Amino acid sequence: MLDWPTLVVLIGIGLIVGVFIGCVGIGGVLLVPTLTYIGGAEIHVAIASCMLSYLFSGLLGGLMFARRGSIRWPMAGWLCAGAMPGAFLGGATAFAISGVVLEGVIALLITATGLHALTVQRAARRERAPGTRRLAVIGLITGYGSALTGTGGPLLLVPILVWMEVPVLTAIGLSQVIQLPIATLATVGNLAYGSLDYPLALGIAAVLMAGVSGGVRLAHRVPSAVLRYIVAWVLVAIGGAMLVRLSYRSLNVLA
Repeated sequence: MLDWPTLVVLIGIGLIVGVFIGCVGIGGVLLVPTLTYIGGAEIHVAIASCMLSYLFSGLLGGLMFARRGSIRWPMAGWLCAGAMPGAFLGGATAFAISGVVLEGVIALLITATGLHALTVQRAARRERAPGTRRLAVIGLITGYGSALTGTGGPLLLVPILVWMEVPVLTAIGLSQVIQLPIATLATVGNLAYGSLDYPLALGIAAVLMAGVSGGVRLAHRVPSAVLRYIVAWVLVAIGGAMLVRLSYRSLNVLA
């Protein structure tokens, strides 16, 4: 049983994460470490509970973006079509690939994308949408990597789309939708292994949805150039933090 100060801290961090998810698409990567290091949850239970909570936060975020006309549904359809088999394959091969190597690749991708966005944001480059085949491949990569790392999808999808010059608000809206197939397939797998804590998952979902609601409103009030700048710095910060953590773990192993 958690004491009140710890519970207040967890709720506060959950609200901040929800705002980030709704505003820039990325934020869920902070949830599992928070639940394990601060909340004392077992790692597999934390991952499973977070994945179920993404169903609710993704649904709310997707609906709010859709009401504002910020989701391109043909793009979303191709991304989700690729994400579903990708998530299945990721779950099937989760134990065959080094998590450290995968996390390192993702951290480099995120950091490089953030730096790329910062360096090209002043140029008058035409933003464009990838073709249908490319979208399906992006969905496949996103679903596969997300299933392996326990993330909801935006952590991989947003950097890839931003790198490919997709409008940042469109990328964030699509990141809300892609959570749904990935989280659904992951939750089905977690149910089979019995590692799901329903009260924890629903509590996380409630807090995330409150934050997402405010984040989506904020995303649609911030100018596009400023939002791209914010997303770029968030990517650099999260990617850099992941690289620092990996370096620290590697040094501990060598020691």
